[in-house]
Amino acid sequence: MRIFRRILFVILLVIIAIAAFLYWGTYEEGVMAGKIIRISQKGVIFKTYEAKLGLESFGALKGTSPIAETFDFSVERRNKELIRQLEEAALTGERVNVHFKKRYIRVPWRGNTKYFAFKLERAGDH
Repeated sequence: MRIFRRILFVILLVIIAIAAFLYWGTYEEGVMAGKIIRISQKGVIFKTYEAKLGLESFGALKGTSPIAETFDFSVERRNKELIRQLEEAALTGERVNVHFKKRYIRVPWRGNTKYFAFKLERAGDH
């Protein structure tokens, strides 16, 4: 019985470690440039902030629609300053650089995408 408890405890620790890695782990980190097309709060039960960045490739992606030339991302609800900056950039139509992280999994209370913005640079600020 004692060995069974130890095995069960180790299995539980491994499951918790895997879940934590998938939830907080970063698969990719990068920057996308363009103009903010929209930022909105969505959801019925879980309210999340979702945004769309127009990549301004002007048909560079042959055979695709203009919708394919956008980048959808989420913003964590506690990042109020970034949400304000995104709203301002959407209203002015200025070119921005969105720094993002891609997570391993998407969970409904965090956002509708695996991509999460954490920093915004105005095109003239760097």
